[in-house]
Amino acid sequence: MENSSRVTEFVLLGFPDLLSVQIALFYIFLVLYVVTLTGNVLIISATSFSTELHTPMYFLLSNLSVLEIFYTSVTIPKMLLNFLLKTNSISFMGCAVQVYLFIALGSIECSLLAVMAYDRYVAVCDPLHYVTVMDPPTCVALAFSSWISGFINSTIHTTCTFQQSFCSSNVISQFFCDIRPLLNLACDNTLPTELILYVVGGAYGFGSFVLTLVSYINIISTILKIRSKGGQHKAFSTCASHLIVVSLFYSTSFFAYYRSSSEVTEQEKLTPVVYAIITPMLNPLIYSMRNKEFKIALSKMIGRRKPEIKFQNKNCQKCIMAQTD
Repeated sequence: MENSSRVTEFVLLGFPDLLSVQIALFYIFLVLYVVTLTGNVLIISATSFSTELHTPMYFLLSNLSVLEIFYTSVTIPKMLLNFLLKTNSISFMGCAVQVYLFIALGSIECSLLAVMAYDRYVAVCDPLHYVTVMDPPTCVALAFSSWISGFINSTIHTTCTFQQSFCSSNVISQFFCDIRPLLNLACDNTLPTELILYVVGGAYGFGSFVLTLVSYINIISTILKIRSKGGQHKAFSTCASHLIVVSLFYSTSFFAYYRSSSEVTEQEKLTPVVYAIITPMLNPLIYSMRNKEFKIALSKMIGRRKPEIKFQNKNCQKCIMAQTD
C-alpha cells in the first residue's frame, strides 16, 4: 500500500473551530471514554460473575460490551493524545490500521445487533423452543460468525481504499481516519472504488438491518396479539433496551455513510462523535437501567446486598446464612 501513495502521513483536522477549548475537549472525551470502559467492564464482569446471567441474551450482550471497548479504543486514545500534545499527525500505516479496525468493529456491531434481535424474536415469539433453538453451540456460532464476517467486510473496504494514490493533500477533515474523507483526498478516479464499497458495505449493513427489522416486526406483531396489558408490557420490556440501542446505532450510522454530499461539513463532523463515542457509552446505561436481573447481579457482585437468613422449616432451630452468589 505504501508504494501506491506519495503520502507518508496524514493530518487529522479534528475540530478546527474549537481550537480555543482543546483542553476542555480533552477532559470531556476522557470522561466519556472512562465511563464507556467502566460501564462495559461492569457488564462483562457481572455476566461472568452471576450464574443467573449465563443465558444467551447476556452472552451476546457481553460480546457487544467487548466490542464497544475495542470500538472506542480505536479512535479516542489517539484523539486524546492529539489534544494533549497539540499534534494531529498519524502515520500512513497507522491510518490504515485505524480504518481497518473501525470498519471491522462497526460491521461486527451490525451483525451482533441482528443476532440479538433474533434472540429476542425467539424468546417472544417461540418461548417454548427458546432453550433448544438458542442453545450454547448456536450462540457461540452466531457470535463467531459476526466477528469473522465483520473482519472480512473490513478487509475489502480497507484494501480498496488504500489502493488509491494520495498525492494532492494529506489533511483528513475528521478526528479519525475514515473512508469518505480519505477518498476525497485520492488522486485517482474513485468512482469504481466507491461503487464496490457501496455495494459490499450496503449489502452487509442493509442485510443486517433487514434481519433486525424483520425480527422486530414479528416481535411487535406477537406482542399485539397478547390480550392482557400486563403481558404486553412484560413481553415488550424484554426487548425495549435492545430496540433503543438499535435505533441509536442505525440512525447515526446511516446518516454518516449514506448522505449524498461528498464534503464533510462542520456539523456533520459531530455525527461520528455520536455513533463512535456517545452510543457505546450509552449502551451499558440503557441495558443496566432497564434490567432488574442485571441490577441484582451487579449489586451482588459489589457486595451491597446484606446476607439473608433462611430457615429450613418453621420448627427448625437451625438456620443458614444465605451467601450471595
